[in-house]
Amino acid sequence: MKNYDKNSLTGFVLMFLILVIFNFFFLPQNEESITENDIIIENKEINNSETKNNNNQRTNNTTSETNSREIISEYGIFSKSLNTEKQNYFLENEKIKITISNKGGRITSAIIKEGPNKKKYKTYEGEDLEIFNADSSDFNLNFSTGISINTNELFFKAINQSSNSLTMRLEADENRYIDFNYQIKNDYLVDYSIDLVGMNNIIPKELNYMNLEWQMKTPQTEKSKSNQDMYTGIYYQFLADKNDIDYLGYTTAEDNEEISNKLSWVAFQQQFFSTIFIAKDGLQNASLSSLKEEGSEYIKDLSAKFELPYNHNTNEKIDFQFYFGPNHYKQLQSYNHNFEEIIPLGWGIFGWVNKYIIINLFDFLSKFLSNYGIIILILTIIIKLALAPFTYKAYLSQAKMKVLKPEIEKITEKNKSKDPMKVQQETMSLYRKAGVNPMGGCLPMLFQFPILIAMFRFFPASIELRQEAFLWADDLSAYDSIYNLGFEIPFYGDHVSLFTLLMTISTLLYTRMNSQMAGGQMAQMKWMMYLMPIMFLGFFNNYAAGLSYYYFLANMFTFSQQFFMKRFIDEDAILRQLEENKKKPKKKSNFQKKLEEMQKRQEQKLKKKTRDN
Repeated sequence: MKNYDKNSLTGFVLMFLILVIFNFFFLPQNEESITENDIIIENKEINNSETKNNNNQRTNNTTSETNSREIISEYGIFSKSLNTEKQNYFLENEKIKITISNKGGRITSAIIKEGPNKKKYKTYEGEDLEIFNADSSDFNLNFSTGISINTNELFFKAINQSSNSLTMRLEADENRYIDFNYQIKNDYLVDYSIDLVGMNNIIPKELNYMNLEWQMKTPQTEKSKSNQDMYTGIYYQFLADKNDIDYLGYTTAEDNEEISNKLSWVAFQQQFFSTIFIAKDGLQNASLSSLKEEGSEYIKDLSAKFELPYNHNTNEKIDFQFYFGPNHYKQLQSYNHNFEEIIPLGWGIFGWVNKYIIINLFDFLSKFLSNYGIIILILTIIIKLALAPFTYKAYLSQAKMKVLKPEIEKITEKNKSKDPMKVQQETMSLYRKAGVNPMGGCLPMLFQFPILIAMFRFFPASIELRQEAFLWADDLSAYDSIYNLGFEIPFYGDHVSLFTLLMTISTLLYTRMNSQMAGGQMAQMKWMMYLMPIMFLGFFNNYAAGLSYYYFLANMFTFSQQFFMKRFIDEDAILRQLEENKKKPKKKSNFQKKLEEMQKRQEQKLKKKTRDN
């Protein structure tokens, strides 16, 4: 081991000496001189670098060629309509402004500028009222050439552009192309047509339809997102029956419908504005969908898919129209397509009251007054005066019941431990002798009930009230708030609505006034009568301020009417009249005779059963 280490050390020393001597005597001392070996090494490095770059370039070229082949394979003869810069075109009139993109040749934005009454429209934040934009919408024509083609991925060329019209062309070549034609009118309608030229040489003959896909995420444009959500969904009309109109998306977070019958139009409805797609020859095999996503900045995601027939002609044209505008009843009605049915005015008699009475009254008053709080006040006075005869009859009936109240209480006390049927029989006998109809106070109220429900549907859907301020309310179509709580109370909300408080207090006072005049079973239901206004407090706190304001005014006018009626109704005179009526012989009707006979037979059976036991 030691000899091995000694020899190794000797070898290292000799190698070191050789290197020092060689370096001193043989290597050149000029540091700037370059030897042939250096040149060769440098050239080798350059060549290696060039080779590497050339290899990379060839790799990139190969990748690019592969991608190009994939794109060409994916889009076929339409591959030249790719990779163009996006460009927008505009069509505009006094009422709307639409944006059309060369990508997809579609409308990517619709801004509604003013209403039929020249009222300017803005969002609640004061921005342009854009009911959809490029990021929240899609419109696509899908067809097959042996390859699935989607027009929303391809770039169109703008041709034949004028101040009110534009044609966007998707070319396969100069003889085969698809045109999307747009023409704006003087109102909210946009004519839209699809021209298919020479596509019969491209689309396989076994395919006789194309797919039209339409999608829109509706943005929040109003103060109350929850209210806007309640009135956002899809309406549609059947082509075969213009009065057959249906809807979806208003009651559940997700709603879908497959419709085989042809549709005349489909509307993506928002609370106060809508986009309606109209087809002259109908839309077949429609697939409609409404989706509400929790936490989304949008109200709902609405979509529709249709099949368009294709007959393989050299030239084919399909005509459509778009409506981008307000949900204004008279404006929608003017198109004679039943568009006005998308406004939720109520069904049956409630809808008739709104369509034929309330809307016409409201429009008439709007011609002379600009303050909608005053208009609602006058509208309330007109309605209450029209219903005054029914109110008087109801109050008179209540006054008669109040006069008879002591006698009814005596009957109840006397038969308290007996059969309840006996109490009811004697009470009805008293009413009959006195000539009082116990339903006399209820029947006149039934005439007022349709008005009550009609107004409930009218105010939240009335675009005339949108962003109209009155007193402390900045928007009569949304909730009014005098104080923000900073936290949310279940079934109430995070703010205090003063109009709702006033409505609730006035309703409780009205309930108290009526309960004092009630007797019998009605008196036993007092707690329910007081509970209802409290329950409505939570519901109306987030509802339209105009509605709470109307109900408050209606209650106040009812108080006034009853105050004056009380001065003209003499309860002592009513009592004397009722006493006289008791003395008069009453002719029994056939129905009363049969009812008494049935009661007697029932009593006889009970007595016989008691004896047998």
